[in-house]
Amino acid sequence: MTAIQQVLFELETPYMGHPYFVTGNALATAIARRVDDAAVRKNLQVSHGQFVPGEYGNYPPAASQDGYAAKLGQTLPPVEAYEDLFVFRDAAQRWLLDSRPRDAHNALDLQQHGDRIAFADMCWFGRPEGSHNHRRSMQWYLHAYLHTDGSDAALPLSTDVLEGLRVGGSRNYGFGRLSVADTQLVTLEDLDYSRLADADAYQLDVLTPYVLRTEHPDADDQSVPWWWGVPDGGLRRRETRLVDGAETYTLETVDHGQVLTYTGRDPVATARNGVLRVGTHSRFGFGELRVRPASVDRVPERTDAATGGES
Repeated sequence: MTAIQQVLFELETPYMGHPYFVTGNALATAIARRVDDAAVRKNLQVSHGQFVPGEYGNYPPAASQDGYAAKLGQTLPPVEAYEDLFVFRDAAQRWLLDSRPRDAHNALDLQQHGDRIAFADMCWFGRPEGSHNHRRSMQWYLHAYLHTDGSDAALPLSTDVLEGLRVGGSRNYGFGRLSVADTQLVTLEDLDYSRLADADAYQLDVLTPYVLRTEHPDADDQSVPWWWGVPDGGLRRRETRLVDGAETYTLETVDHGQVLTYTGRDPVATARNGVLRVGTHSRFGFGELRVRPASVDRVPERTDAATGGES
């Protein structure tokens, strides 16, 4: 049985780092400092953290739940089907109510702290004149999940281990503090994959960068998987870095946010592997994939992202 532990953190203080996510490497390093068991530290694998607005929403059409979900962004939704794993992993944030300012929820506000710029932990919105209050606030959260490359008995990690993590720059000055808002354990084999099994054609969402080349001495380069249908325009690539102690290594990746055709033969097995991530440095959040039926539940603009890169 393969278990993952979903964790929803509340961002308590301003954060200095990537504007849309926290790397799995940063979260894994912060967690490892608090884990006493050396075997658990060695085998722990952590996804990238996805920022989530603490807002009102509806369950997306693909989810097993439906209808109004109140402040969905402040708690973890129930997970009964494969699609439920991605309610908060979808950058389109399709669960937001139409009355919410979706564009404003795609980026965090900036704050000035002396000569440093940080992302705010809370966003303020004005209201029309005549409203009871002149403004309202919206708190940011961070969604991530953990699993192990060994015994699942190590999960779930206790709230004491996860409470008070700090990520990003200037951590010693109190920036980037996280508290645990919700956590739950999910067994991948128990989920309903019937929506995938019933489909005739599939697409892949590249949710986090897939590593092709790495400078890290203990890791291997990878080729593009044969079961990826690469578009005529090729794949968009991006260079990023991996920090390991005092060393920094350059990575060449297939950029995330691209939609590809799935040409493999076992979409359900690929779906499970995509949750656990594939390729080099997958332990630190790289190579997260989602498999979708090709004909439904698409945001049309995202298909354009599949073209325009190097082959």
